[in-house]
Amino acid sequence: MNRITNLFNIKYPIIQGGMIWCSGWELASAVSNAGGLGLIGAGSMYPEVLKEHIQKAKKATNNPFGVNVPLLYPQTEDIMKIIIEEGVKIVFTSAGNPKTWTKHLQENEIKVAHVVANSSFAEKADIAGVDAIVAEGFEAGGHNGREETTTMNLIPLVGTKTAKPLIAAGGIGTGRTMLAAMILGADGVQIGSRFVASFESSAHEDFKNEILKAKEGHTKLLLKKLVPVRLIMNKFAGDIVKAENEGASKEQLSKILGRGRAKSGMFQGDLQEGELEIGQISTQINKINSTKNIIDDIISEYQTLKQQLNHVRFSF
Repeated sequence: MNRITNLFNIKYPIIQGGMIWCSGWELASAVSNAGGLGLIGAGSMYPEVLKEHIQKAKKATNNPFGVNVPLLYPQTEDIMKIIIEEGVKIVFTSAGNPKTWTKHLQENEIKVAHVVANSSFAEKADIAGVDAIVAEGFEAGGHNGREETTTMNLIPLVGTKTAKPLIAAGGIGTGRTMLAAMILGADGVQIGSRFVASFESSAHEDFKNEILKAKEGHTKLLLKKLVPVRLIMNKFAGDIVKAENEGASKEQLSKILGRGRAKSGMFQGDLQEGELEIGQISTQINKINSTKNIIDDIISEYQTLKQQLNHVRFSF
């Protein structure tokens, strides 16, 4: 047991990222059943759709699960109302001010974790009174920090700003990377990309298979003038790179982006014109697997390497 397993009453300090279009009730409940903490990704759901997913997850698992809520969406108030009404006890917030909802959620006996990309925001989340902080490094897929701070540098930096339980995210998807994060000071890890390539993920099969092809340099952090996002390079991403190289304005980039690209790419399988959000750890994903096998593999590798490390004698 450690601070994260105690806080969320889970077996392993592994949290599944609440990724848009990939993290429905099936993935969240499977992760929770396997000993981690599953999160339903509310960012791609209308309130009534979220309600349906929460109800299905409650039937599929007796273990704790939560909801990830990006605070930048206009229907956040309706989302929070449903979360409270349905008795969800864990919420991860991101992309907004944690002060807005933390106290209200905690008054309804809900544990709150907030995702940050730099140590300054971690300090603000601490002041807001969150129960845990997710420090997400530059390697992560999807929406990312403008500072481009890597996970290896971010975890110890955040640790100097807060004593809250700390969850590392970004570039983590194996037992080896989990162990590295824990050595750097994390109490647990949040994993997104590797769970996208699972049987239970709601991502389109073509997108899952595209992840298996990823090599070094195949993902890039783009759209920094809007909201930075890490994408697999495809025709759409190439169009964005071209526009950015030509000095496109925020308005011009927004016009190219349009609406619905994340859904068309990750959920509907448009591999050319859709947004394909995935992290750098995709280069180490070589097969689509069950959620249980993924977690078992991570924990097995973590425990083996930790035991080996305990017996290593360093000499210089």
